[in-house]
Parts: sequence; structure tokens; C-alpha cells
Amino acid sequence: MVEESVARNTVAGGVDPEEPLYMIGVAAKLCDLHPQTLRTYERLGLIRPARGPNGNRMYSQADIERLRQIQRLTQELGVNLAGVEVILNLLDKMEKMRQEMEAEIQRMRRLVEEQARRLENYSNSSTR
Repeated sequence: MVEESVARNTVAGGVDPEEPLYMIGVAAKLCDLHPQTLRTYERLGLIRPARGPNGNRMYSQADIERLRQIQRLTQELGVNLAGVEVILNLLDKMEKMRQEMEAEIQRMRRLVEEQARRLENYSNSSTR
């Protein structure tokens, strides 16, 4: 199950989307934002970049996608930052629930397969 999670969390190039890759200047350019905007988003808790060995902010591909999502919400939909925080928190909770549900479905699927094997073994042994 951990292997499935790791496989699902890698992009086509095989890079973990949570791996910190970009310094703040690069992340800002990728999102067409000012670096100070990224610092503000971090201060508000909307984004949590990793810190490099020298304390520099390091952004992952997942962080870049989150920044783009914030940008869409604020610029295209006119949501204020307080609203963005609520939306992102709800989306995070929904994703966690989706993952938990998926894990439960897998668990139930394994139980059904195990019961089917037991029933088949019982059926085969009783017909002899």
C-alpha cells in the first residue's frame, strides 16, 4: 500500500512532487508572482516551503501547484486571502478523506478476495 502511495505521488518524470527543488526566485517566476507575495502567503500559512541547509525557502512542484491554485482563486475568482485559506483547508481535508476512503476500499477488496478464496477452498473440499 505504501508503494501505491509513492507511485501515485510521483510525476511522469519520476520526481516526487513533494521534493523541494526551487528557490524562492525561481518559484516566483514560475508562478508569475513577486517573491514578497510568496513570503506573505507563507506568513499567512497558505504555503509551507521547506528550508534548505542554509535556511533558504525551497519550493516543491506541489508547492508550485498550490501557488497557482491560490493565484486562480484570487485573480480569476476574486476570493480574498481569508477565503483562500478556508478553501484550501477544505480541499486538504477532502484529499485526506479521499485517501482514507481509497485505503479502506483496498482493505475491503482484500477481505472480499480472501473470503472468496476461503469459500472456493471450502467448496472444493466438500465436493470431494
